[in-house]
Amino acid sequence: MNSQFKIAFFGTSDFAVPILKALFKNGYNITAVVTTPNEPIGRKQTLTPPPIKLVAQELGLTVLQPPSLKIDKFKSYLEIKNLELEIDLGIVASYGKIIPSQYLEMPRYGFLNIHPSLLPKYRGPSPIQTTIMKGDKKTGVTIIKLDEKVDHGPVLARREFSILPTPRAVCKAFGDAWPKQLLRLQRPGNFQFSNQKELERELAKLGAELLIEILPQYIIGKIEAKPQEHEKATFTKLLTREDGRIDWNKTAEEIYNQILALHPEPGTWTIWQDKILNIIEVNHIEVKPQYGSHGLGEVVRVNNEIAVTTKKCYLILKQIQLEGGKEMGAKAFLNGHPDFLGSKLG
Repeated sequence: MNSQFKIAFFGTSDFAVPILKALFKNGYNITAVVTTPNEPIGRKQTLTPPPIKLVAQELGLTVLQPPSLKIDKFKSYLEIKNLELEIDLGIVASYGKIIPSQYLEMPRYGFLNIHPSLLPKYRGPSPIQTTIMKGDKKTGVTIIKLDEKVDHGPVLARREFSILPTPRAVCKAFGDAWPKQLLRLQRPGNFQFSNQKELERELAKLGAELLIEILPQYIIGKIEAKPQEHEKATFTKLLTREDGRIDWNKTAEEIYNQILALHPEPGTWTIWQDKILNIIEVNHIEVKPQYGSHGLGEVVRVNNEIAVTTKKCYLILKQIQLEGGKEMGAKAFLNGHPDFLGSKLG
């Protein structure tokens, strides 16, 4: 039956990759992979295909990159490609654009969306980063049937797992609540992640497993879609470079979560000597800070480490990058910039 059941897959980012691969591996007939146009990336603005395009091409699938999904424009795009897109089901995973409401009832089974949070919590474009920044103790994936509102449709399936702190706390002021640099997920093998991209990969695998598990039952009408508790909905925003600026008046836990959530994109940063200093990796130390003349945000040496004073704890700087320079360890940076020690970050 899988080979006769026609699916159009809408996806763009790395999150979509394991889901597309799982559908292909399980014999589903993917008539087209719809993704966004190639975009200029990096300092040289090199025109780069989205991750899902490369994987779809490796699998020998038809790739469509319409500049717009508006009915007239998409129809013209298909005519130019000499294609007709008659499908039984649409599957969406991190596509990056809203599917127009006119499309939602065209396939016999509608559109399903795999979303990396426990809806209705964290609707919108940045659920994974928001989960980390908020210091949540659990996360998961939700599969919904799309309707005309963002992440609003009824729930077909949900799977969650716990985010647990490692046994040793960063500083005694936080007790056992501190989310250390390697957070353990309550999954087989004690999966660990050190940034949001690693958590994204685990959630994508979980979403792929759940989709393959429920799809046969959904097709034969054995799964009842249940409305979300809309009054409990929270919304995330599209995170920008400005969201990465560190406020050293915040607690060490908040700053740590921000760095963990926003690496590698859009990144976290501060100002040093009127230049942007990217903060790439930090660590912890169980020492109550002594505040000097600069107070919070002062660069100090603690236990032979380069650290910054924050509320309750120090944060050790591991990897940093000054505007226009290369990424390096904080100790190596200090060798070339001895005035870094004792300065204030802002």
